[in-house]
Amino acid sequence: MVEITYLTYQQINKPKWDACIDKAADGLIYGYSFYLDAMAKNWDALVLSAGSGGGDYEAVMPLTWNKKYSIHYLYQPAFTACLGVFGKSVTAETVNAFLQAIPSKFKYWDIYFNPGNLFKLTDFDLYHRMNYVLSLNNNYEKLHAAYRQNIQRNIKKSGQFQLSINKNIPVADVIKLAKEQSNSFAAVAADDFNRFEKLFHLLYSKQKATTYGVYTKEGQLIASAVFFFSHSRAYYIMVGNHPNGKTLGASHALINAFIKDHAGEDIILDFEGSDIPSLAFFYSSFGAVEEKYSAIRLNKLPAYLKWMKKT
Repeated sequence: MVEITYLTYQQINKPKWDACIDKAADGLIYGYSFYLDAMAKNWDALVLSAGSGGGDYEAVMPLTWNKKYSIHYLYQPAFTACLGVFGKSVTAETVNAFLQAIPSKFKYWDIYFNPGNLFKLTDFDLYHRMNYVLSLNNNYEKLHAAYRQNIQRNIKKSGQFQLSINKNIPVADVIKLAKEQSNSFAAVAADDFNRFEKLFHLLYSKQKATTYGVYTKEGQLIASAVFFFSHSRAYYIMVGNHPNGKTLGASHALINAFIKDHAGEDIILDFEGSDIPSLAFFYSSFGAVEEKYSAIRLNKLPAYLKWMKKT
């Protein structure tokens, strides 16, 4: 029988937590305590410990939560693609047991699990989401040859328009474009962007983050991105594009520049999506392949509150 302990935020041993994320076979940057501190409004934890509970954390699950009308609910924080159960050898039984251990006070769940949690569970119905990833462990010529022709054409087009690509541009410039872009398809709170900016500076100070920007010859920023690095992955974590860049091949040039800079390294470029068909096609056009992960929505609200949605 797996014994899992619920810990409030104050009870979590962060060194043990981060050591578990370090060693987890399914570890991702989102699972670290500093990431959760930055992006989650609140978080508690479920922990499977070695020995009688005082040993190292063998497996963990962050419970990122908020409260509305005195109702506690689990939600997926902004710029946090997936969480779930992290550990050395996570099985379907492990994930099922962790979900069974979620306290009953959490009446509504809307959370995403990491790809290492992709199982059919006995007691819970999960649905699938889609990510795209590209191994960069090859030389640039072979990586470039795997691009679809439309990607190669757009990269050439960007050269014809004399676009320039700079690294380590101010993150505030990326965020400004990302804010404008988010207004058109997804509401991201101003506070989430502020949290992200602080997280970026923390990771940048540890040489675990960088930015790229594509500029016109007149000096206008038309495509930009933030990348984080962890667990042999480069996360395409935030994108800020100007409408003027769509016809100039700016986004194509940016991703190509990143791939060229890191070709031959034993890392995976994680595109963080997408379930949107047009984005899925765009990412796959660079040779990226599908990486499925799972998610759950569970509504245990009283009948008179069934309408409640996460905020």
